Amino acid sequence: MSPTSKQILHIAIPSIISNITIPLLGLVDVAIVGHLGSASYIGAIALGGMLFNMIYWIFGFLRMGTSGLTAQSYGGHNMKEVTHVLMRSLSIGMLLACLLLILQYPIRIIAFHFISASAEVQHLSATYFHICIWGVPATLGLYSLSGWFIGMQNAKYPMYIAITQNIVNIIASTFLVFVCNMKIEGIAIGTLIAQYAGLFMAFLLWLHHYGYLRKYIHFKNLFEHTAMKRFFQVNRDIFFRTICLVTVTVFFTSTGASYGDVLLAVNTLLMQLFTLFSYIMDGFAYAGEALTGKCVGAADRKELHNTVRHLFRWGIALALLFTFLYATGGKEFLGLLTNDSTVLSVSAGYFYWVLAIPLVGFSAFLLDGICIGLTATGAMLKAMIIASVSFFLIYWSMYSTLNNHALWLSFISYLLSRSIIQAFLLRKYKDITT
Repeated sequence: MSPTSKQILHIAIPSIISNITIPLLGLVDVAIVGHLGSASYIGAIALGGMLFNMIYWIFGFLRMGTSGLTAQSYGGHNMKEVTHVLMRSLSIGMLLACLLLILQYPIRIIAFHFISASAEVQHLSATYFHICIWGVPATLGLYSLSGWFIGMQNAKYPMYIAITQNIVNIIASTFLVFVCNMKIEGIAIGTLIAQYAGLFMAFLLWLHHYGYLRKYIHFKNLFEHTAMKRFFQVNRDIFFRTICLVTVTVFFTSTGASYGDVLLAVNTLLMQLFTLFSYIMDGFAYAGEALTGKCVGAADRKELHNTVRHLFRWGIALALLFTFLYATGGKEFLGLLTNDSTVLSVSAGYFYWVLAIPLVGFSAFLLDGICIGLTATGAMLKAMIIASVSFFLIYWSMYSTLNNHALWLSFISYLLSRSIIQAFLLRKYKDITT
């Protein structure tokens, strides 16, 4: 195996493990409340979890922007700027966290206005929300630190933190619910404890391995105008790109629901296969962020070209592998998720869309990572806007004849458009195209 591939896997594998642990936090909560004797508890966790997923998804730019900027400074051996990127990111994260805490009641009221649920579920969800919202500083702080660790070519620390959070969450939530009889409050406090345990561990790891960087912290130059302008520009682009992504995802789910319970279930099941693939490809995207950023900072055009080439070799290999796995065992996998014969029967008529996802989608993930590493976030945003517009245009022009198939055609076209447009816009970066 080439040294470049080893570097890619050194970041990608721990990142994949970290990604896989993310849904476990919510799964543990659902498993615990599922034994409390009322479906209202499950509904409350589902609604509260969905709202926090949306919030954290939108503010994910803190991780991505920090990763690319850190990697470039690290590649240029500018330890002062490496340290200041983290301080800026943490400062902005804490400012945003304070804003969310102040606005927690309006956010909850507005969000619940658009959600149809029983009075009991809404009451329980509100309780869950107003406890878990105090974990926002920890989560946004972890976004900054995780992005910074990845930019420093260290994906193992975020993995250790993610695993620790899950262990703490299981222990704390189980104890509070079944020993202290705290029910929904116990679940929320257990999640809160896990979030701050993760943040505390992140700070300890930073002090242990990177504590020597404290000498580079100079508050006088921390918020220097040019550096802050670049920081906000990169994160602004990622923020609006995420808004587009969330809009497409929410529209896909809500529109699928309009076709009835069976097709909603079919779409939900088939999207699990996309989600599984995305967890894997995101790991390689993280590797793209870290390694391409380092090459840019070091002004090493040859290694940058070599890194991109190896990333796409891995991407093509994984796309072919997942296409084969889905073609040979995908339907059996769906059978593990549900035993509803009607849903399984109907899903067979849509399964070919899933087979297209790995081949048309892998480059979108990789190019996102490369754009972040290059801090070419403007190109990433433009590609996402065009792809999102094409998603809606295709759906609205074909839904009357193709119905739910139009939704899947639009989604596949959206993934492909992102890849093609990003590749086209990145042509001006001669480091890649020559």
